[in-house]
Amino acid sequence: MTKNPKKTAERPARRSLPLLLLQTREAVMSHFRPLLREHGVSEQQWRVIRALQDGGPMEMGRLANICSLHGPSLTGMLTRMDQANFVTRSRFEGDQRKWIVALTPKAETLFESMRAGMQLQYALIEQKLGREDLSALYTMLDTVIERLGGVPDEEPDDAVPAPKRTRRT
Repeated sequence: MTKNPKKTAERPARRSLPLLLLQTREAVMSHFRPLLREHGVSEQQWRVIRALQDGGPMEMGRLANICSLHGPSLTGMLTRMDQANFVTRSRFEGDQRKWIVALTPKAETLFESMRAGMQLQYALIEQKLGREDLSALYTMLDTVIERLGGVPDEEPDDAVPAPKRTRRT
């Protein structure tokens, strides 16, 4: 099948933003998947571990939002992560319908054991893209998320605040 030269000359081919973003995600994740496989962690589990490491214990709904996971998917994954001793779940004192999720020492140890490998991959990505382009990319992605109504930086007023995190030493 040949392309219609008249159609191509009249207007440039439309690019699919969702497809480009998915292809970008795949290109980026190709740097991290070998490390995740080496440690027996799925991409979704890593997102949960990373979110809890960064933000401390939090309510499941907020965790699902930050990790871009559907609630039922997160629930099943947390059950498996709880069985593997990566997370604990406890009822929120003020509202027994809500669950607070926290990392276990085992998950924190896993995070620390993966830190150097992850930093190396970030350094390789920065080397390939250049510091300025990578910085511009972060800024643009933050802008897209903000303007298109993506993951909010703050909890809604009716959200359950996460308990204060205490660092284990």
